[in-house]
Amino acid sequence: MKKLLFISYYFFSQLGFAQTAEEYLDWGIENHMLQDYKGAIADFNVAIELNPKDGKAYSNGGTAKSELEDYRGAIADFSIAIELNPKYAIAFYNRGLAKVSMQNNTGVIEDYSYAIELNPKDESVYLNRGIANNNLQDYFSVIADYTQAIELNAKDEQPFFNRGLARVFLGQKDSGCLDFSKAGELGYEKAYDMIVKLCK
Repeated sequence: MKKLLFISYYFFSQLGFAQTAEEYLDWGIENHMLQDYKGAIADFNVAIELNPKDGKAYSNGGTAKSELEDYRGAIADFSIAIELNPKYAIAFYNRGLAKVSMQNNTGVIEDYSYAIELNPKDESVYLNRGIANNNLQDYFSVIADYTQAIELNAKDEQPFFNRGLARVFLGQKDSGCLDFSKAGELGYEKAYDMIVKLCK
C-alpha cells in the first residue's frame, strides 16, 4: 500500500511540477513584455530548474539577455534551446541576431541559413542575412538574399534599395538604378538621393 501511495504521490507531484514550470515561463514572458528583463530571466531560470528540457525557457531567456546586451549569455541559451530542439527556427534566428551584435557575420549567415531551411517564407531572415553578406562584401549573395526577400514581399522598399546598392558595387549600374527607382516609388525617399548621386 505504501508503494502505491508513493507512486500516486510521485505522479501528482510531476503534474504539479510541469504546471509550475509552465507558470514560471508565462511569468517570464509577462515580465519581458513589461521590459523587466532581469525579472524575466529569473523566472525563466526557475522554469529551467523545474524542467531543464524546455527549449522555450532557454530561448526566452536568451531573448531577455539580448535586451540587456548580454550577447554571450544569450548565445549560450539559444544554443541549448537548439540542442534540445534542432528544428527550433526562432532560436536560430535570435542567435543570429545576437551574433550580429558581436559582429560575427560568418556565424550570422550560418544561423540564418539554418533558419531559412526551417522556415523559408520569413522575409526578415533574408533581409538580415543580406546585411551580414554585405558586411563581408559578398555582393552576389547580397543580391540573392534581397531578391528572395522581394519575392516574398514586393511592397517592402528596403530590399530594393539594398539590392540596388549591391548591384552598383558590382558595376550593374542600370539594374541598380532601377532598384533605387522602385524603392523610391514604394516610399523610400533616400532612394532618390542615390539616383541623383549614382544614376546620371
